[in-house]
Amino acid sequence: MKLAYWMYAGPAHIGTLRIASSFKNVHAIMHAPLGDDYFNVMRSMLERERDFTPVTASVVDRKVLGRGSQDKVVTNIVRKDQEEAPDLIVLTPTCTSSILQEDLQNFVARAQEQSQADVLLADVNHYRYNEFTAADRTLTQIVSYYIEKLTGNFPARSEKPTANILGISTLGFHNHHDCRELKQLLADLGVEVNVVAPEGCSVHDIQKMPSAWFNVVPYRELGRGAAEYLQRQTGQPLIDITPMGILQTARFIRAVQQILNTQGARVEYEEYIRLQTLFVSQAAWFSRSIDCQNLQGKRAVVYGDLTHAAAMTRILAREMGVRVVWAGTFCKYDAEWFKAEVADLCDEVLISDDHAEVGDRIAAAEPAAIFGTQMERHIGKRLNIPCGVISSPIHIQNFPVGYRPFLGYEGTNQIADLVYNSFTLGMEDHLLEVFGGHDTKEVITKTMTAQSDLEWDEAATRELAKIPGFVRSKVKRNTEKFARESGRDKITLEVMYAAKEAAGA
Repeated sequence: MKLAYWMYAGPAHIGTLRIASSFKNVHAIMHAPLGDDYFNVMRSMLERERDFTPVTASVVDRKVLGRGSQDKVVTNIVRKDQEEAPDLIVLTPTCTSSILQEDLQNFVARAQEQSQADVLLADVNHYRYNEFTAADRTLTQIVSYYIEKLTGNFPARSEKPTANILGISTLGFHNHHDCRELKQLLADLGVEVNVVAPEGCSVHDIQKMPSAWFNVVPYRELGRGAAEYLQRQTGQPLIDITPMGILQTARFIRAVQQILNTQGARVEYEEYIRLQTLFVSQAAWFSRSIDCQNLQGKRAVVYGDLTHAAAMTRILAREMGVRVVWAGTFCKYDAEWFKAEVADLCDEVLISDDHAEVGDRIAAAEPAAIFGTQMERHIGKRLNIPCGVISSPIHIQNFPVGYRPFLGYEGTNQIADLVYNSFTLGMEDHLLEVFGGHDTKEVITKTMTAQSDLEWDEAATRELAKIPGFVRSKVKRNTEKFARESGRDKITLEVMYAAKEAAGA
């Protein structure tokens, strides 16, 4: 078994816990060893939560391993029902419970008889689902559970146009800011928000969902399953266009217009799109400015989840004239969708969740900038290539205190700043070197995974240090490649000059 020392998506129970802890007055219990409750600390720290995360570990200890859980899980569920009085308790399987093969559904059935709260077993298999797929499946399960309680007696459609926003959750990348911007965008279009789920939503609010005119799913990873379920049960249309970037935001607005007019409203948003594009979104102006002109033709790589990697590839290629050398995602389960979205916008498509392969591909491409996750940010530091973080996996810096949406017209401004600042960091490093700034971290590998086998003498090392930092790694790799091909085991000034002449030829 391969040891996973970096994972782009967490295990299934993390996805379930994200959904459960996003709802109001819902408590989650996981059957796991002590230490697996790191989710509580992670959520409190990253989301800067003041309240205790509503997640309890039903600890698997040596007694459980010896004779099974018996009444332990049931007792924990009933105790939390009495202490917290939640509307719903979600029991999530873990890798440990799967290995022990305990009958969790039986525990739930017994606990339900003694509890006032509803009790559900999250329907996620740790061998089939990861954090993202489990989160989407758990949200769909909770929504269907409460919609089915209506037994077909759905509330009437609202008099004024309304929409549900599905997929905003705790620990989501800029989710809170995106939700605020999305609400403002819908308000500008005359659409009220009916329910936002799961973040900040009560399970009782779910039964109000059928009254909305349509559902909005801003992220490919989360919410689509619930929206498709509602579409089947209630006939509600869904919009799964991510309004990220000028072009996609306009496309999203036109989709809203089409749905409203189909359902009897009479709206026309073209003038709104024109005014927002010209005067609110500075990104449209920026794309025609001298600053953005300087970016055209530059080379970048993009990597992340489905939503943000596809959207950023589209923005760079179509709106800013940047050449995307390759675009990739770690969401292998939806590879065909991603390929269809970006195939015409980049030179190559990479579908991989192996961070070592991603690092090697970045090193080989030698882009001017990276747009990826926190892992690619670390890779970029080693390669001395600037990186703009556009996707989870996340870090505390991806939960800014200030307002930083990626969606809507304000989101276009934020993305324009991110892109421009990412590309200019290379020159900033060079200027810092010239005027006595920080030490540049040299790249000492041909790729991210293969150590250099060549020795550099003192004179060659000094000469290499004189080369600007943003091209030094490329010069070093090309020199070492020349040395290997010519059978040299030591790099001197003469070898450096010969490599330079060979490259020029």
